[in-house]
Amino acid sequence: MDKKYSSVHYHQYLELDKILDAQHLRSAEVEEKPAHDEMLFIIVHQVYELWFKQIIHELSSVIDMFRKEEVDERNIGTAVSRLERITEIQELIIKQIDVMETMTPLDFLEFRHYLFPASGFQSFQFRVLEIMMGLRAEERLSYNNASFHVVFNEERKEYLEKLESGRSLLEVIVEWLERTPFIKYGEFHFLFEYRKAVKRMLERETESIRNSTILLEETKKLRLQMLGNTNTYFDSVLDPEKHREYQQKGMLKFSYKATIAALFIHLYRDEPILQLPYQLLAKIKHMEELFTAWRYRHAQMVLRMIGRKTGTGGSSGHDYLNATAQKHHVFSDLFNISTLLIPRSELPDLPADLRKKLGFHYTSTNSK
Repeated sequence: MDKKYSSVHYHQYLELDKILDAQHLRSAEVEEKPAHDEMLFIIVHQVYELWFKQIIHELSSVIDMFRKEEVDERNIGTAVSRLERITEIQELIIKQIDVMETMTPLDFLEFRHYLFPASGFQSFQFRVLEIMMGLRAEERLSYNNASFHVVFNEERKEYLEKLESGRSLLEVIVEWLERTPFIKYGEFHFLFEYRKAVKRMLERETESIRNSTILLEETKKLRLQMLGNTNTYFDSVLDPEKHREYQQKGMLKFSYKATIAALFIHLYRDEPILQLPYQLLAKIKHMEELFTAWRYRHAQMVLRMIGRKTGTGGSSGHDYLNATAQKHHVFSDLFNISTLLIPRSELPDLPADLRKKLGFHYTSTNSK
């Protein structure tokens, strides 16, 4: 029979002999009575690695879709679906911490000394994931005053370095955003109209605060100060030179053009053609949120289990993990867009012809 159509047994297809024979308790090698909870510890971490493999599989496919000069618009829906799958997996791996925490700190201490110097920091797949997302080497917290590469052999170091020189999700999404049409369309200049709308909105808010008969003078002063800070933020983000300056300082990662495109998509996301692009950006933000949540939840679990002890791999344990949750962000520019949003009632009106094109009448042959 053709091998393509040959039968296969469930056990054989899943290679369960390999998987189910991969839990070797170190405590069982030396103790008469092995630590019962070491089995849970091993399985939870093995499941993490399996899910990391699936996330890498999904993320690789999304990056490949956006590598090309012209992205097939049909691929955006597929990318949204695959990013949604990733976020569902992330919800699961966060939930796994609840399973891990059925083990008490004393249960963990029964076998913790057998783990040295193994550490979650040595997860090669998680480092691959971070690089694929777009986390740059210079943005990382150092590990015991050394590069994160030091825990891997030469072959894996070379793989990570090659991956770092390639294009990440961050880079391909920025390039895709930069190609967004409609920012300028005939006589319509989105940025010019948007700036006018922001100015009108801030003027109305300022007048409303000053004329309020309910607010105390001190409260008015504080709100006007906050409004002034918002105005300054609008100016700084919408100024190309200031944007470039912030990029050079590492405060922003998106190009000016990509930022304006992301803002346009967020503001006019109700238009049919922009709904999928908006969902794509929303899924990317959700993915980043869940990675941060997982890091933070992991840090809290470590605090619960070992307190302020040093981690088995030599890191500062909880403090290091908590710091990565605060610092290791890739798509912070997308979250900054919320600061620039204005109410739907304030949105500049789109020309009738442009609104028609945003309603699926647009094709590459009639773009302007």
